[in-house]
Amino acid sequence: MITNSYGSGSPVTLVAHGLGATPGEARIPASGLPGTRVVVTLPSHGDAPDAPPGYWDYGRIAADLASVPADHAVGVSLGAGALIRLLSLEPDRFQRVALLLPAVLDQPRQSFTLQQLSDLTVGPPIYVAERREALRRLTTAAEELPGQVAVEDASALASVRIPVLVIGAVGDPLHPEDVAKATAAAFPNGELWLVDSPSPMLTHRAEVRHRLVSFFAG
Repeated sequence: MITNSYGSGSPVTLVAHGLGATPGEARIPASGLPGTRVVVTLPSHGDAPDAPPGYWDYGRIAADLASVPADHAVGVSLGAGALIRLLSLEPDRFQRVALLLPAVLDQPRQSFTLQQLSDLTVGPPIYVAERREALRRLTTAAEELPGQVAVEDASALASVRIPVLVIGAVGDPLHPEDVAKATAAAFPNGELWLVDSPSPMLTHRAEVRHRLVSFFAG
């Protein structure tokens, strides 16, 4: 895993992307946030080296994220799952956390293929081409992640007292709204925002940015 920092000062916000995210896509949740934004690049993404054998495990990814000192954290899809695992182990790790498009909680997600991920990619042609190229490095991830869970039991999150914002999508087969609802409900101070779009990071980017800025401002 490699990191890139943007901005300066406090607070420091860790930003963890989803599977197959392009470098530009990975930075979207950091846009507009004050202070320092530390955007991670997981193995087999962007300029990061290929993932070592056995890497694609929520616990392993959570351990990587735990190595970054931060006040706040944002995770998208795979990044959200890794942050959920990290919070189950260290409930007071952050002051506030936002989980965007969680794909799994305590029930295994459905199997998916890289072709499915590619077919579901929408947006400007340049982005679609970059995304499909990024997916070529993730064959092992697509084989190993299905069947895993972020936490074995959602009750493990009952001790997480910090505010947690969960942003879910309506109509996204890879990020079911039921998972977003269950994730928000698992946190004592969880807040759910369902966006009426299968691709809110593209169709509602300004609204998502505003909601994140407001949430982290307290």
